[in-house]
Amino acid sequence: MNNMKKEQKLKIYFDGLCVVCSREIEHYRHQAGSGQIDFVDICAPNFDAVKEGVDPFKIHKDMHAKTPDGKLVTRVQAFIEIWQRLPRYQWLARLAKRRYIRPGLELGYSAFTQVRPFLPRRKKSADCSESPYCEVNNG
Repeated sequence: MNNMKKEQKLKIYFDGLCVVCSREIEHYRHQAGSGQIDFVDICAPNFDAVKEGVDPFKIHKDMHAKTPDGKLVTRVQAFIEIWQRLPRYQWLARLAKRRYIRPGLELGYSAFTQVRPFLPRRKKSADCSESPYCEVNNG
């Protein structure tokens, strides 16, 4: 539905400095069904975590999504929310919800969050002090 209001869309908060994260989000943007999703770069100069109703520090640690009804979800559940809306990935959403699969996905996500700060950055940002990609965050 092209006339869908922003309030009725899933909001995905992603780290635009992360090369892997940005490539994955760019892939999702080109999929059928992506019009149901607003992709929000948390490292963009105009991003305001408080205005968005998200924790300004936690948002940089794990991927977050806000469902159309305002529920905030994180980590693997955020990916499931994306996959449910993209016809090509609905099978993956169903698989990811299985109780024997989900713990493995969570473990994999946790491993990724440990190496993510060491991955190359896409660009420098004027103020991204909460991001693990900023030198000022090392102190």
